[in-house]
Amino acid sequence: MGLGRRRSGKRTGEPSEAEGAGAVASRDETDRDIPVAEPGTPEARTSAAPSVSALWSDGVGRAGTRSVQVLAIVALVAVAVFAITRLTLIVIPVLIALVLAAAISPLVSLLRRKGVPSFLATVVALLALVAVLGVVVWLVVAAVVNQWPELRDQAIDGFDELQAYVQDLPFQITEEQIASVRDSLVGLLQSDAVGAGALAGASQTVDFVAGFFVMVVVLFFFLKDGPAIWEFMLRPFEGARYERGQRIGDTTVRTLGGYVRGTAIVAAVDAVAIGIGLAIVGVPLVIPLSVLVFLLAFIPLVGATLAGILCALVALVAVGPVEALIVVAIVIAVNQLEGDLLQPVVMGRTLRLHPLVILVALTAGTVLAGLTGAVLAVPIAASIWRAIQVWDGPDLPARFARQKRHEVVDGAPASS
Repeated sequence: MGLGRRRSGKRTGEPSEAEGAGAVASRDETDRDIPVAEPGTPEARTSAAPSVSALWSDGVGRAGTRSVQVLAIVALVAVAVFAITRLTLIVIPVLIALVLAAAISPLVSLLRRKGVPSFLATVVALLALVAVLGVVVWLVVAAVVNQWPELRDQAIDGFDELQAYVQDLPFQITEEQIASVRDSLVGLLQSDAVGAGALAGASQTVDFVAGFFVMVVVLFFFLKDGPAIWEFMLRPFEGARYERGQRIGDTTVRTLGGYVRGTAIVAAVDAVAIGIGLAIVGVPLVIPLSVLVFLLAFIPLVGATLAGILCALVALVAVGPVEALIVVAIVIAVNQLEGDLLQPVVMGRTLRLHPLVILVALTAGTVLAGLTGAVLAVPIAASIWRAIQVWDGPDLPARFARQKRHEVVDGAPASS
């Protein structure tokens, strides 16, 4: 059998003589049209992988891809936040210097236009800022040192009056509870607890002094060479990206400067008005409380409330509950005038953020950097939003931030 097949010289699949040369040629052409991948080649592996790629092409696969991307972004942000929290001695002074440079840069520009050399104009602006801060600190310290004994005596007398007042309240407060609180308060006022706390915070004081000098040095260079520094940072970019960097830099400086100058004007008016009211009522420590009102005004939403509470507490323990209620009324009236009249005129549209965004920024800043973070969080958030608004052009926001549908006002659609 096998011998006969070998003798015939035919193999399985070969055409017979009857099929002719045409059939052979047709089969050769068909074989050439159907490529056959060799085992182990990339073509063979690709042909065997459609089922694997299909796993990532459906909805679940796309969701998984996006999840991995989101996790990568979150990890990057977490690393950046960790680095910032470990480098606060550098990051915080640089941010403060940036905000102050944006605020007082118009003074430096004015001096330069008047023909003052750049170095001298920067030194004059810095000396003016340091002089103002020094005068404010001196006034606060002098007022506290001079009026502290009087405030201590007034606080004890005021607590005695408060003790007589609370005895007529509908709920019961025992004499033992009142006496315990009074003894604690007198002991605190007559002790050196404040000084001991200051000594315990010596390391924080050293960090503050070091950060202050870093801030002054960085502020000097920002005022003197700010545009040149930003131009150097934009060197890797060309064309549209370079123009975008220029827009972001100019917008950030204008936003930060407008916010700080506007807030300072509003805060100064609040401090003067509330200080006059405190002096009329007879509350001690008028200057320190006025400075505190000025500083807390830089914390949106909650700053005015905290200032009013502190002023009312001082009035309560120093002069009595009736005067404390008068102080509360003064603070509320000043804040209403500020919010309805002064702030819209002075601030304009500098801070175009939703109150919820402001609250989230305040919380994040406070968690990361305490009180300093609360002060810096809102202007930085406003600057980021303004940068997004000029991302693709002077009046063209980034694609994701563009208005895509009609705005809704009080539940009804409004024309955009």
